[in-house]
Amino acid sequence: MIHKKKVKGLGLCSGGLDSILAALVLREQGIDVCWIAFETPFFSADKARKASINNGIPIIVKDITERYMPMLKNPACGYGKNMNPCMDCHALMFRIAGEMMEETGSDFLFSGEVRGQRPMSQNKNSLRYVEKNSGFDGFILRPLSAKVLPETFMERDGMVDRERLYGFSGRSRKPQMAMAKRFGVTDYPAPAGGCLLTDEGYAARLKDLFDHQENSEPSEMDLLSYGRHLRLDENIKIIVGRNKKDNENLLRLYRQDRDALLRMKSIPGPQVLIPNSCGDEGIAKAASICAGYGKTSEGEPVEICVTSPEGQKEIIVFPILSREVQDFLIP
Repeated sequence: MIHKKKVKGLGLCSGGLDSILAALVLREQGIDVCWIAFETPFFSADKARKASINNGIPIIVKDITERYMPMLKNPACGYGKNMNPCMDCHALMFRIAGEMMEETGSDFLFSGEVRGQRPMSQNKNSLRYVEKNSGFDGFILRPLSAKVLPETFMERDGMVDRERLYGFSGRSRKPQMAMAKRFGVTDYPAPAGGCLLTDEGYAARLKDLFDHQENSEPSEMDLLSYGRHLRLDENIKIIVGRNKKDNENLLRLYRQDRDALLRMKSIPGPQVLIPNSCGDEGIAKAASICAGYGKTSEGEPVEICVTSPEGQKEIIVFPILSREVQDFLIP
């Protein structure tokens, strides 16, 4: 008896509804589906993990920060509105997924992309760019829009039944909502971006970091999400906690062997972090700013506790009020 190998597809998964539906459409045809989700400091795979549990689809989660950073600093197609290199990002993700096809026993790649849903990154030309630059041209199937895209070899060879794929196009979500109801899918995130690179404030801070440091650790990019960021000069940046959550995260991301951490000794106020520390003059200025954001009185001296790689000390400074440091703020 001859046993025909079961067809298997490896899909990119964001955890959103389109990703879920693309996998379910293929699974409905009897195709074995598996997901791969990627993580960097700019996006996580948490939603994809949840989608995997809810829908019974196995998932591989891979941190791609090391390969992502060179692309992010110099994307061939440039950036979107902020620091988001969507087209080159998608091409890189498909490239890494394609490299894992043999390892996972997969015959092709797929995603939940819908032609025209995002005017810039999911138009016909953009989808084609991604495929060509992934290194796996011809191996990418988009089940939700397959009928409005060129036929793939998977469809021609009968691995996938094209007649049971779809021709969704445009920004309307109604077809996906109807399909979700048919499949009984009720738990999925709202169609919103989960990438920090699309956030205007985060993007401005990241650009500042790239402009002033050749290399950055993941923890430094995590810090961009918390506090007020102030650039005191070319070599000194400080981060001032705005609330309890910020203060907790600054403490969590503080590197004892490299950074300086400041707080007021006996008055409520912010934690202030100085990545990669600095000299005494910079610490004194940061301490004055720390005091200015605390519950202090103008013109009265404040005692600041400083912890740095050189040890611990206490210094007395006069507050620099928040209104006086607006020019230092990174948006």
